[in-house]
Amino acid sequence: MYQYDKYDQQMVDTRVAEFRDQVERRLAGELTEDQFKPLRLMNGLYLQLHAYMLRVAIPYGTLNSKQMRMLGHIARKYDRDYGHFTTRQNIQYNWIKLEDAPDILADLASVEMHAIQTSGNCIRNISSDQYAGAAADEIADPRPWAEILRQWSSFHPEFSYLPRKFKIAVIASDEDRAAMRLHDIGIQLVHKNGELGAKFYVGGGMGRTPMIAPEIRDFVPADELISYAEACLRVYNRYGRRDNKYKARIKILVHELGKEEYTRQVEEEFAHMKTLGLNPPVEELARITEYFADPAFDTSASDNLDLSDPDFKLWVDQNTVAHKQPGYAIATISLKPKGGIPGDASSAQIDLMADLAEQYSFDELRVTHSQNIVLPHVKKSDLYALWQKLDEADLAPANLDLVTDSIACPGLDYCSLANARSIPLAQKISERFADLGRQRELGELKLKISGCINACGHHHAGHIGILGVDRKGTENYQLLLGGSAAEDTSLAKITGPGFDEDGVIDAIETVTDLYLKERQEDERFIDTYRRVGMAAFKEAIYG
Repeated sequence: MYQYDKYDQQMVDTRVAEFRDQVERRLAGELTEDQFKPLRLMNGLYLQLHAYMLRVAIPYGTLNSKQMRMLGHIARKYDRDYGHFTTRQNIQYNWIKLEDAPDILADLASVEMHAIQTSGNCIRNISSDQYAGAAADEIADPRPWAEILRQWSSFHPEFSYLPRKFKIAVIASDEDRAAMRLHDIGIQLVHKNGELGAKFYVGGGMGRTPMIAPEIRDFVPADELISYAEACLRVYNRYGRRDNKYKARIKILVHELGKEEYTRQVEEEFAHMKTLGLNPPVEELARITEYFADPAFDTSASDNLDLSDPDFKLWVDQNTVAHKQPGYAIATISLKPKGGIPGDASSAQIDLMADLAEQYSFDELRVTHSQNIVLPHVKKSDLYALWQKLDEADLAPANLDLVTDSIACPGLDYCSLANARSIPLAQKISERFADLGRQRELGELKLKISGCINACGHHHAGHIGILGVDRKGTENYQLLLGGSAAEDTSLAKITGPGFDEDGVIDAIETVTDLYLKERQEDERFIDTYRRVGMAAFKEAIYG
């Protein structure tokens, strides 16, 4: 993985010192909250319902055991002994004291981490495939490109005050594991005539007006990827709505201009960009790529597995996927136990995951956009010992991609923008559907919960989505069906009138029962829904 050079470290250390001074002035009353707000947001510090929340950047979801242990340390020392892994492959702490924030940033800087650009109208954390560098189906490791984009976008003077926050994802396989087309810019590395380059998708996003990004160029040569991304942003920065925050995202601009006109302006800007020589030198890409070289795999490792323990077999079947190297597997640690809070991990669990990465996965972990943790390079002969240690720590639910592997935002328990609670609903659903046999019978079923229209829980992209709204002072939950964040991207539609908390869980049960009745052969829930249509499901729910 990438390691800071002296420029990276100096940049982060300087930011810590700068913010320490700003916090001291705020505590001394020399800065008002209105003056301080934009300064704290530039450092990932939000003021939520009960306390400050700090969001820590984990670029493209990759970190090592030393960094992971620091996240556990922060949870113990500065929070309430846990952290919350997010859908942007970051981690949040929900109970931060303002006076502690500079010390936390200093602790992070000591292990090459920060909270820069995790908030504000800027380019946020670059996300990527959590299996990058390990997946059997990728054409290249996308993380060197994600790292170049991170360096390019950090403190970029032209894009520090965009019309709205901006999110970029980079993948390198046809299977989309990063919700790429639901980003402001989605980049897919591809080969064309033997040359490496990228497809560009621009104008996706969720929130109040969900949209799927259209493809605006089928191939950009790899050495021109940065300047094409900059051309896309320049057009947005020039014309994006700053007068209306509800219409400020690039998806609105692309929609209103139209794909063809937006693309025409991007191509015109790109032609100009090519005259400026702003692409990173080829030598710089080569330097960064070296950091992402394969670890020292044991080429003699066996592919055989003893699956005589039925519980272990279930976990292997559900939570591991094929690795590009024979004798190895990619293992997902589920942070979705029965009755648990999706994405939460205690400091002890965080420490254990760090230890396991060091022992079994070449000192590397990944955070997924579905709020789980991945050990990307586990020798198959080590899987049983790994699973036993995970099981002891309540980290071995065999539910990856099943109904209890839900995404949920913090909701009204923490967020000042929320209209309804997400966490208690996710907990109740995990208890209602706790039987693993039932979950596996239902098969792949992506359930996603948001506590407000901002869609931090990605409800528009759920096979089953839930949106919490405020109905005359009462929490009400709308049920949505038919969304997907994968390569078959689609947006879920509202079934009809909303429900109370117990009512929406009953409705989910009704929906899944109909699916089991109507499915053909090996159809997933989303396949049956698309074949049968909404009307049948509405009839089952509402009569």
